[in-house]
Amino acid sequence: MDTTTNPPKAKRDIPINLFRPQAPLTMTLVAKEHLTPEGHPSDVQHLVLEYPEGAFRYLEGQSVGVIPPGTTEAGKPHQLRLYSVASKRSGDDGKGHSVSFCVKRVRYTDPETGEERLGVATNYLCDLEPGAQIRTTGPIGRTFLLPEDPQIPLVMIATGTGIAPFRAFWEQLAATQAPTEAWLFFGVPTTPEILYHDELRPLVDSGALKLSLAISREQQTPDGKRVYVQHRLAEQADALWPLLADKQAVVYICGIKGMEKGVEDAFAAMARAHGVDWEELLPQLKKAHRWHAETY
Repeated sequence: MDTTTNPPKAKRDIPINLFRPQAPLTMTLVAKEHLTPEGHPSDVQHLVLEYPEGAFRYLEGQSVGVIPPGTTEAGKPHQLRLYSVASKRSGDDGKGHSVSFCVKRVRYTDPETGEERLGVATNYLCDLEPGAQIRTTGPIGRTFLLPEDPQIPLVMIATGTGIAPFRAFWEQLAATQAPTEAWLFFGVPTTPEILYHDELRPLVDSGALKLSLAISREQQTPDGKRVYVQHRLAEQADALWPLLADKQAVVYICGIKGMEKGVEDAFAAMARAHGVDWEELLPQLKKAHRWHAETY
């Protein structure tokens, strides 16, 4: 099995840390859309931030930092939080001076006090209205990027808001009319949490994107267990392995921490079925920039 890809013809221009916490860039929130139904326990929003033309640039797969205002209980400034870019490099509107995020409001119970706590950055962003000013940094990230060769297939595996960078991918592929073979495995708890559903359907119908959904609280495996992305990967093993082994596909994993093991186990089973040592293959894929994981 050949794990290499054709070397790039020229070094890629990757923008890195154009703005830092000590000297951030102020962007303006110009639009927001709720991606989950009103009143749903999971509040996920699509936010569009605008910046002065020419002041910033980024690539699909990178992240941008947000600095929440105010201070901690200890009186120190809040630390920045990173958000995956959810738009193509020219922005949702293609004008080249906006960037989008996919943000889920975080609420959790303090294990010591039992009190409800709110995620600082997510609640700050989700409560903003258009016109608000947001301090940002970045972009960061050199590896979770689209291949430069548009012929290389993509296997994208996401849970929840981990779909954000893949939205940027499919927007860019559509904008450049790239012939890339793209397959998205997307895991969510319930049907209303299928983020960007209205965008996904036309892509699937046109053949631009393959989609395999794992809806854990609504679907079951044959033995009665919840369905997760690794189960969908296993079901599609006969079609996935040739992409990885013969067509030099690049695998991207983005979403909740802990999902990687199930994904790796699914690919390990594919490798064993074809007489390949997964423990040897995985490091080779990573070295060849064909296996990328960003979990949180």
